[in-house]
Amino acid sequence: MKPIVHGLEAEYHQQIRFTYLDVDDAATNSFKQALGYRYQPEFYLLDGEGNVVQKWLGPVTREQFLSGFGMVLQ
Repeated sequence: MKPIVHGLEAEYHQQIRFTYLDVDDAATNSFKQALGYRYQPEFYLLDGEGNVVQKWLGPVTREQFLSGFGMVLQ
């Protein structure tokens, strides 16, 4: 997953902010709790107002991420 996510981050860094939530990082607990984060890997796509547009559990393909990106980059 890491190569896909980091590749997309390099490609879309000017359009999408990537934030990493580590299950063991207590500093992000409030954000994880607000999202309902409980599983690793777990990915969220939020719109510009912080609303969850898409949530993925488990492995995700590049194409699945791009499909989600299309929903917020119109």
